[in-house]
Amino acid sequence: MYGLILVEPKAGLPKVDREYYVMQGDFYTKGKYGEAGLQPFDMEKAIKEQPDYVLFNGSVGALNGDNAITAKVGETVRLFVGNGGPNLVSSFHVIGEIFDKVSVEGGDLVNKNVQTTLVPAGGAAMTEFKVDVPGTFIMVDHSIFRAFNKGALGMLKVNGPENK
Repeated sequence: MYGLILVEPKAGLPKVDREYYVMQGDFYTKGKYGEAGLQPFDMEKAIKEQPDYVLFNGSVGALNGDNAITAKVGETVRLFVGNGGPNLVSSFHVIGEIFDKVSVEGGDLVNKNVQTTLVPAGGAAMTEFKVDVPGTFIMVDHSIFRAFNKGALGMLKVNGPENK
């Protein structure tokens, strides 16, 4: 199983300006990172928990460039963050932002003013934050070598007036 299913409360969730799904997963291939062509699964790498890829939304660059998620200054963004694993936990973080609210593991427990949240393999979290300034905010698995060396990196592009 791989993906997110949102079961909203009967009355719905509080309104926000933007909602996005970000799904992380670790992938173990016979080929090395970036090797061209169809790559079969490598059980030995999986057992050793040495993925070639740790990705958002299934592919390198899925949330980058023209595929970046977007918002406008002053808007509130809700991210539904899932982790399909199968092995690694995610240290989900948006560089330059603080999550106003994090629904831990998608449950009733809400933490406030969090910069990084742990999402277990097979689990999810819901984050909300208001974007105050324009720019490109980088979403990462803050187990940082996964972001810059294995693909767990995405972008939130925020447009609008400066707010110094």
